[in-house]
Amino acid sequence: MAAVSETIVREFFELHGFFVRQLRKYVTPGGREDEEIDFLVLNPKAEPGQAAPAFVLDITELRRVARAVVVVKGWHTETFTPTRLAHTPELYRFLESATIEAAGQAFGTTSGLLKILVVPALPADRDARRQSIQVLKSKGVDGVIQFPTMLADLIDKVEINRNYQKSDLLQVIRILKNYDFFQDSQLELFRARPKRRRKRTRR
Repeated sequence: MAAVSETIVREFFELHGFFVRQLRKYVTPGGREDEEIDFLVLNPKAEPGQAAPAFVLDITELRRVARAVVVVKGWHTETFTPTRLAHTPELYRFLESATIEAAGQAFGTTSGLLKILVVPALPADRDARRQSIQVLKSKGVDGVIQFPTMLADLIDKVEINRNYQKSDLLQVIRILKNYDFFQDSQLELFRARPKRRRKRTRR
């Protein structure tokens, strides 16, 4: 699942013109994989002089991101509640100063370097969502991107009449769109499933 999640993230950033570098292609035996950074991303078309992007990044906010370290947490059956975020220290190992300094060497500077966490979803409840964001900010995270945001964008951008033979992910999306598994911009895949009606029992 980790490889699939990382592929989604890579395709998303590349789709928006970012240069993407993966720091590691292997897992060190006995090492702590969670402390590693998954991607370094560089936006050559970042708009100068822009205000800092919103914490929850959407498509329009990407133009404000010049460079960032990106960590992917593809725990797709989880919601990142305030309690979960406060009691899962492995989420924040990538924020250790030595790790960020190493990333800065790749960019030549740590100035303006954002720390972005990719998560399945933040809580839908307004108060819980606000608390989750507060926890993440207090730990040193600069922004989050949710998987539904990326998937919806990829589905919207893929064209049926193009052959994405160099990307398995985009090719699969293209095939699904070709057979009408996605209804234009409605993206039925991401809508809540309707509740099943209970069968009435005859008396």
